[in-house]
Amino acid sequence: MIKIVTHDAKFHADDVFGVAALYLLLGEENVEVTRTRDAGLVNAADYALDLGGVFDPAKNRFDHHQMGGAGKRDNGIQYASFGLIWKTYGDKIAGLPEVAAKIDQTLTQLIDAGDNGQDIITPNFPNVFPFTVNGIVDLYRPTWKEEENWDKSFFEAVRLAKWIITREIKITSDAFEAQKFVKDAYEKSTDRRLIIMDESHDFGREIVMNTLVNFPEPIYAVLYRAERAGTSWQVLAIKKDPATFASRKPLPESWRAKDGQELEQATGVKDAKFCHRSGFMCLAASKEGALALAKKALEQ
Repeated sequence: MIKIVTHDAKFHADDVFGVAALYLLLGEENVEVTRTRDAGLVNAADYALDLGGVFDPAKNRFDHHQMGGAGKRDNGIQYASFGLIWKTYGDKIAGLPEVAAKIDQTLTQLIDAGDNGQDIITPNFPNVFPFTVNGIVDLYRPTWKEEENWDKSFFEAVRLAKWIITREIKITSDAFEAQKFVKDAYEKSTDRRLIIMDESHDFGREIVMNTLVNFPEPIYAVLYRAERAGTSWQVLAIKKDPATFASRKPLPESWRAKDGQELEQATGVKDAKFCHRSGFMCLAASKEGALALAKKALEQ
């Protein structure tokens, strides 16, 4: 068995996700995890994380509590143990360097920053804070009124962390594949203000949006949606930038919060179905209807 050691007692997302990452790297069935601070056990371990005062990937030592820490990324976010493991083995765990890099951006850096006491989120409303993955891991900690079985709680949290990393790899990998089709549609478009997706590429609007927002020209995208309520074609207003919900050109105000006949009358499009009250998207029953809506919106 491959011996992994991390510290005992109270745990954080850092050590929980670090162990989960090593499970994915090494195979959970091949691993024995010990939670301890015994120096002899730490020195004898094949992998040690979040304790020991050493970062040495050649010796599989992944701590960041030593004087000076264990380095930081170009953006200033310091590495914690999960980040050090991901930096060393993320490509192998995720399968592709670009997938590993994206997961570092969307998951690992948030965990590392939280563990190092770096504030990276500024609340816009007083006393309202995001419920992050760090907070989800904290749910596994026993309260003062519960039986303190920290090891049991730790491994329950690791099980969740392993699932999260696995899903992040799957979702990110599939998204990168889908982005190639979206970029191809952009490149082939004769009018890059309006990008039309083929009905065989039902990726969901998030992937289309998150890809096209990186290009300056797109105003709207037309895409096929197969949903429980039935198939439809959607006109999607592209965001100004990745950090906002605001659209470059929201759909006309006279269309918003209307559906059925009311929307048909407001738009002049026979099979218009629904327009969101914020103007970020509307639906039509056919591709032709959606194209008509998008072209009318461009003209206004």
